[in-house]
Amino acid sequence: MFSFSRTLAVAAAGVLMFAASATAQTSSLEGEVKGPDGKPLKGALVKIERKDIRGNYKVKTDKKGHYFHAGLPLGMYKVTLEVDGRDVDSVDGVRTRLGDPTPVNFDMQAIRQRQEALQKAAESGQLSQEQQRGLSSEQKAALEKAMKEREQALAKNKELNDAFNQGVQALNGKQFDAAIAAFTKAGELDPKQHVVWAQLAEAYMQSGGTKSGAEQDALYAKGLESYQKAMELKPEDAAYHNNFALALARARKFDEAKAELTKAAQLDPPQAGRYYYNLGAVLVNTGQMEPAGDAFKKAIEADPNYAPAQYQYGVYLVSKAQTTPDGKVIPVPGTREAFEAYLKLEPNGPFADSAKGMIASMESALSTEYKNPDAPAAKKSGAKKK
Repeated sequence: MFSFSRTLAVAAAGVLMFAASATAQTSSLEGEVKGPDGKPLKGALVKIERKDIRGNYKVKTDKKGHYFHAGLPLGMYKVTLEVDGRDVDSVDGVRTRLGDPTPVNFDMQAIRQRQEALQKAAESGQLSQEQQRGLSSEQKAALEKAMKEREQALAKNKELNDAFNQGVQALNGKQFDAAIAAFTKAGELDPKQHVVWAQLAEAYMQSGGTKSGAEQDALYAKGLESYQKAMELKPEDAAYHNNFALALARARKFDEAKAELTKAAQLDPPQAGRYYYNLGAVLVNTGQMEPAGDAFKKAIEADPNYAPAQYQYGVYLVSKAQTTPDGKVIPVPGTREAFEAYLKLEPNGPFADSAKGMIASMESALSTEYKNPDAPAAKKSGAKKK
């Protein structure tokens, strides 16, 4: 009996010694967490990942922004701060110790300042020795990659800007071939720049205006294609729909032009009168009097205070007047009202004298020749039916 009890006593002592040894090999981590405002941050999650042997632990900060985790095996750890489900900072290579807890603190205000400094360093391409020491190998590699990508982007942007500016300069100088070449290069450098495609479209359309026949048709087709690319990138831009409509009208695609002008007016109602007026002007210049009259009428309906549309609609209505055998002109209803509306809105406008002359000659021979709406005044001539 004695021998058995001794054995038990020895075994029990061994267990106690082993337990004491195991307890002595654990460690702990603690720290303070401050929010962006510099105050203690409550409820932040601190994730503790053991690096030498697999192990993961978590703890949240208390109302004083303090956290503490005991019972951690001695080893190497990565400590990560998570706020609102997002990792905001981490400290790698933390080796725990026996005795006092190993401190790992987080200050989100300092983190933000450090990130801003790193961002500036990445932009300038210069990283201080202190900043380099504070980065892990992964962070250094990521930063070097970002700096290299930025250098490439800057070089590409300079080339893009140079090409675009060359295109604008050439277009302003009516050097259409050079403008087309420059904008095409810009589009190849960055196909996502809607303004490049819009300018390329305008270069094609203006160039087409100097040609005729199949050559003109080909240039107009490329212009329309470029406008479509611009609108794919920025579909809600009313100005692009307006310009596309004018290009369609030049290409004598009038039904499509009307649809685009309607879209522009829907996207930008305050400018609807101008959009329809622009269409009417293009239609006049291509000899499409009836569609032009409809466009000017729509312009007035959209904005009765858009004076140029009132005048041009009056000119259109003059072309519908009937001439008696004795040379008197009988205007259709609304003609005088259109000119009077224009004079009320712009009594000293560019078409004022012409509008007054039209009203004065309503009972006499009146020219019914339909003029370009960009002309400053309509000249009197023999009555002519259209």
